[in-house]
Amino acid sequence: MSFSLDVNILLYASDQTSPHYLTASGFLAECAAGQEICYLAWPTLMSYLRMTTHPRIFSQPLSPLEALKNIRGLLSLPHVRTISEGAGFLDVYQEITRNMPVRGNLVPDAQLAALLRQHDIPTLYSADTDFRKFAWLTVRNPLT
Repeated sequence: MSFSLDVNILLYASDQTSPHYLTASGFLAECAAGQEICYLAWPTLMSYLRMTTHPRIFSQPLSPLEALKNIRGLLSLPHVRTISEGAGFLDVYQEITRNMPVRGNLVPDAQLAALLRQHDIPTLYSADTDFRKFAWLTVRNPLT
């Protein structure tokens, strides 16, 4: 079995001021210690860099080097892989969004969902309920 993580789990695990910090960081530590293959999408990792270093988003933003160190730490684990868009991605995106209006904040969620579909990754850990709009995707909230 394999899974992926949404950026919100990574953000909560890095924000010590968040009420979800302990739960998210504990969950991330479990993922790091596990054997299950974890796929991280490049858009997720870039969103992590953008948000953890932004003073309007993080009350105590990370330096770019700290944020990169966190990403490198995850990517150094033997069971963590990266995924990105491949040939035919736009067709997959169009297929999974055919029956819903995708605009605004749902666009990056649909992008991640399409990436997961393209790479046959059935499970996403996220606190974002918008991902439940993609019926084929199993969404689990590790914060509840």
